[in-house]
Amino acid sequence: MRFTSEQRFDDGVLEREFTVGEIPGLLWTPESASASEPASLILISPPPLGLGKMYPRLAGRARYYAAEYDFAVATVELPGSGDRPRLAVLDQARADLRRMMEAGEPVSGEIVDALILPLVEKAVPEWQATLDALLALPEIGGPVGYEGGVISIGVRLAAVEPRIAAAGLFAGSFVPAAMFEEARKVTVPLQVLLQWDDEGNDRQAALDLFDAFGSKEKTLHANMGGHTGVPQHELDAGARFFARHLK
Repeated sequence: MRFTSEQRFDDGVLEREFTVGEIPGLLWTPESASASEPASLILISPPPLGLGKMYPRLAGRARYYAAEYDFAVATVELPGSGDRPRLAVLDQARADLRRMMEAGEPVSGEIVDALILPLVEKAVPEWQATLDALLALPEIGGPVGYEGGVISIGVRLAAVEPRIAAAGLFAGSFVPAAMFEEARKVTVPLQVLLQWDDEGNDRQAALDLFDAFGSKEKTLHANMGGHTGVPQHELDAGARFFARHLK
């Protein structure tokens, strides 16, 4: 891990840009974090729109978690996003998806697989490598939480990574059929956020995925409104969920 910049805000939160190999990311740590009192860690996975575009939303959430709940928070640029090299298979799948939607055709399972599965295959090992580097820092410790979308990335990571102790997942992206079987292997506490009128989301698929999770403790927060209409109170709900399971 190599840090490339840092700034401390008035709320005491330290923001640092970093790279792990070729993976760029951001880390926010609370003022209280130290080697003697390491902060529990939350990983926030962004949508594949680029960290630059998503920075205001990600930073606002991360700084709230750090300043109000003393969590360390990290995010990374997903494969094929931002300034990272493009992935031809994903670009082709996105182009095919646009054509199908513009033509009013139903989105096929083949397109969903092509759009999501290559991203999951590349992103999850990168998250694990990043987690290795973050937990090597003296001011950061476990347990670890995961939050965000693409929801299939969270499903895979929660299923295969034993250091993930709780996950807050955002429904709102396409879900390949294969992920339902992986969801049955997820046993950590879950909180799933669903926008009921999300124009780009298959609501029934999101409900079926929630039903498939093997976790004994799982909670669904469903709110009226579209994809970008998540109520502000869900920010505190997410923080309290992680406080219950990571503190």
